[in-house]
Amino acid sequence: MTQTQVLQGTPVVAGKAFGPAIWPGARPEYDPSAAEAAVAEDERDVETKRFSDAAAAVAGRLRERASHASGAASEVLVATAGLAEDRGWVGAASALIATGTPAPAAAVAATEQFAAMFTKLGGLMAERVTDLNDVRDRVVAELLGVPEPGVPEPPVPSVLLADDLAPADTAGLDPTLIIALVTRLGGPTSHTAIIARQLGIPCVVAVGRLATVAVGTRVLVDGTAGTLEIEPDEAKALAGVDESRRKAAAVASWTGPGATADGHRVSVLANVADGASARTASGYPVEGVGLFRTELAFLDRAEAPTIAEQTTLYREVIDAFADQKVVIRTLDAGSDKPLKFVTQLNEANPALGVRGNRIAIDHPDIRAVQLDAIAAAAQEGGATPWVMAPMIASPSEAAEFAGEVRRRGLVAGVMVEVPAAAILAAAILAEVDFVSIGTNDLTQYTMAADRMSAELATLTDPWQPAALALIDMVARAGQAADKPVGVCGEAAADPLLACVLVGMGVSSLSAAPAAAAPVGARLAEVTLDQCRSAAQAVLTTAGPAEARAVASAALDG
Repeated sequence: MTQTQVLQGTPVVAGKAFGPAIWPGARPEYDPSAAEAAVAEDERDVETKRFSDAAAAVAGRLRERASHASGAASEVLVATAGLAEDRGWVGAASALIATGTPAPAAAVAATEQFAAMFTKLGGLMAERVTDLNDVRDRVVAELLGVPEPGVPEPPVPSVLLADDLAPADTAGLDPTLIIALVTRLGGPTSHTAIIARQLGIPCVVAVGRLATVAVGTRVLVDGTAGTLEIEPDEAKALAGVDESRRKAAAVASWTGPGATADGHRVSVLANVADGASARTASGYPVEGVGLFRTELAFLDRAEAPTIAEQTTLYREVIDAFADQKVVIRTLDAGSDKPLKFVTQLNEANPALGVRGNRIAIDHPDIRAVQLDAIAAAAQEGGATPWVMAPMIASPSEAAEFAGEVRRRGLVAGVMVEVPAAAILAAAILAEVDFVSIGTNDLTQYTMAADRMSAELATLTDPWQPAALALIDMVARAGQAADKPVGVCGEAAADPLLACVLVGMGVSSLSAAPAAAAPVGARLAEVTLDQCRSAAQAVLTTAGPAEARAVASAALDG
């Protein structure tokens, strides 16, 4: 292409990057429909073992990469490793091999079976299709003895384009070589988006006609406007990137604490997944932990972790932020994050099923042991962490959870992810000490739109006025009750949206540690009255683009 074109997508991570385009490496070439001899009956046990060994090898490599990563990167790698050894998938493939199907063909067929099921279920389960296809390709490559697929290492800093990116690919990117991410699929809360924020590189998703951009094409990515400019004027593109870098350098000098220009305090916190990510986060200008995802201790286990094991994990995070705020979310499993040691229900719609705090209905011991371990870690560390439950939908659920938490001497709160919880925020706040809004799920459930659907990316944009109206409702309820209201979804990583949230009355913002400086620096440029004006303005808009525009006008005017 020689003529400049501009492709529009959904902005995810601000900033500009200019460089040649690259695409992920080819997946292993294997055609299961091609004529291939059936596995002899006396060789099927060997073929089954060959398949299981290949799956175990892939899982092992993914876990090894997870051990060298942190935060969201580590979490998604562990989850993907779990897929490689999922009992259902491995069992389906093994059953096919038992009938004579060669191992590579069995891997493909089993994946097609589960992918169709996940797609039909929709919601968070549909998100797993990309992950499962990635696992399939890695296992097939292992069986065929060819290199494992993935993102190539470019000789010069480049812009990575893809239909979609598997977590195992995005989690291992080098931000000095992959300077921006652009995908045809995905939404603003996809794994690609979350890890792009962690890496601090520009990212745009849901870009139509992306397939028309060839390898080597020079492109300019604008993560603020959500555009991909093809073959731009090089001088102008480089000038834009330089200006973006100057702004980034100014942002990087922000050291906290969080406050508006007129001194209104806002806690800027970090999302973490384990001790390693907490220690890394402590090196950023954050004032504590606003979301400690505890799933990592559970998802890759054949048996439930013991109190001692959990206590050690929680103590690491508490120690990393000694004398600072630490908010721990109890187990958020179910749906796309099944527990291996719990019999899974055959739910028609797992995203609306037994997940989060609802697991305690049939398995109260899992939550009880976790709360006991948190209490033990708190006592050992001389701290009083805040503890919140996910997927709370009613005041009675909030009251029941708060009773269990307070009985152990901890501070009780809940997540607001379900529209019902937002609508009844005043009643729920009467039962707990604080709430934290999970904007990813709240937006998805409010808009009845799969957050991984590229076609619906506009609906799952956190700037949707309907979702913002619910956040405003919760924040007002918090002010009336004089209780803290935080935001720990990806919306808290957007500097412009962070100002709007503060204007609504949100008292803390928690996101990937890399987002702390951009958010804190933006807040320091504006007054509380400007934030309030922006908040009022967005509530009168009809869509995300208009909401962004009026917020910018209110804050920059």
